Amino acid sequence: MKFMLIANADKDFEAGVPPDPRLIAAIQDLAVEMTKAGVLIGAGGLAPSSEGARTRLSGGKVTVTDGPFVETKEVIAGYAIIDVKSKKEAIEWAKRFWQVHADVLGPYYEREGEVRQMIDAEHCAAAAPEGSG
Repeated sequence: MKFMLIANADKDFEAGVPPDPRLIAAIQDLAVEMTKAGVLIGAGGLAPSSEGARTRLSGGKVTVTDGPFVETKEVIAGYAIIDVKSKKEAIEWAKRFWQVHADVLGPYYEREGEVRQMIDAEHCAAAAPEGSG
């Protein structure tokens, strides 16, 4: 089962403040561990929303809005795609990711993220009503 672990942005991220080098090193160590465990497919950080754009389809028209975006809690700062046996295992890896932050930056550091299962053609076919394909 593939999952995307999503790290949401905070004000510092959106302001372009670089992460603490100790945190980057600790996250890289975790990525190595995840690779050795055979679960990490890919991971990366994203630029602040000020460097991005949102696209929207409404009324048959596509519009584009340049960043930055107001709600940082809705902005993705980074992600990891993992292949694990269960949602429970995906959550355990997400917890380890956030624990690295607490270990490096201290117990008062706060951020949030999501664990979302990725769907594929099999999921779509299984969910489609009979006779729709």
